Amino acid sequence: MQLTTEKTGARPWDEAHLKELFGEGFPEFVTADRLVKNYIGRVREFFADLDLMLVDEDGVPVASGWGVPVRWDGRPESLPSGYTEALVRAVEGHEQGVAPDTLVICGAVVTPSLKGRGLAGQTLMSLRAAAKDAGWERVIAPVRPTAKARYPLTPIETYMRWTREDGAPLDPWIRTHRRLGATVVSAAPASQTMTGTVAEWERWTGLAFPETGDYVIPEGLTLLHVDRESDEGVYREPNVWMRHC
Repeated sequence: MQLTTEKTGARPWDEAHLKELFGEGFPEFVTADRLVKNYIGRVREFFADLDLMLVDEDGVPVASGWGVPVRWDGRPESLPSGYTEALVRAVEGHEQGVAPDTLVICGAVVTPSLKGRGLAGQTLMSLRAAAKDAGWERVIAPVRPTAKARYPLTPIETYMRWTREDGAPLDPWIRTHRRLGATVVSAAPASQTMTGTVAEWERWTGLAFPETGDYVIPEGLTLLHVDRESDEGVYREPNVWMRHC
C-alpha cells in the first residue's frame, strides 16, 4: 500500500470513508472531560496543520493522527500532567506568544480492518516528521495504553513496567511507540478527568451504581468513583508519558 500524508483540513473527505476510519471510536465517557471541551475548539483552530491523514493510492483515508505544540524543557518533572494539560499549555502558549519546541502526539487512529499493517507506526512517523519540519527538537506522547482496561485495579505505575517474555512491553500501544524508538518517561495517573451525574455514567456504561463507591466500568482503564450524595461520578484516566526524541 502506497501512502501519502495530507492535512485533514486540506480537502473534504467522503463521509463513508470517515465513518469507516473512525468506526471503533473511544468510550462515550471520554467526551466528559470538561476542561478539554473548553479548549478543543481552539486546538482545532490553532493547530490544524498538525491534524494529519494517511491516504492510500485511491485517495481513501486509512489512518489519522494529530498533536499540539508546547514549550517543554525536557525534564520529566515539568511535563504536563497528561493529555488535558498538554492541550491547555498549547492553547495558552499560542495565545501568549510562547514559542513551542516540543510536539505532543495526542492521538492516532487506524481503519479497523487495516490494523496490524503498521499504519499506526506510520502515522506516528508522519507526526514526527511534522515536528522536524517545524524545527521542534522534542516529540512526546501521553500514551493511552490500549490493554490497560483488562487490568483496571493495577496502578499505571506498575502496568507500564510489565513486559512479555521477549522483553517487549506488554501493552500493544506502548509497544508500537517503543518499536519506533520511544522510551517511557513517567506515569500520568490523571491524564484526563471525566465527570458526570450518576445518571450520565449509567447511560455511558450501561451499569447501575446503587451506592457510593468505586466501580469497574467497561473500557475503563481504572475505577470510577461514584458519590450518590453529590450525584457525581469522577473517573481519572491514566496515561504513560513516552518520549520519541
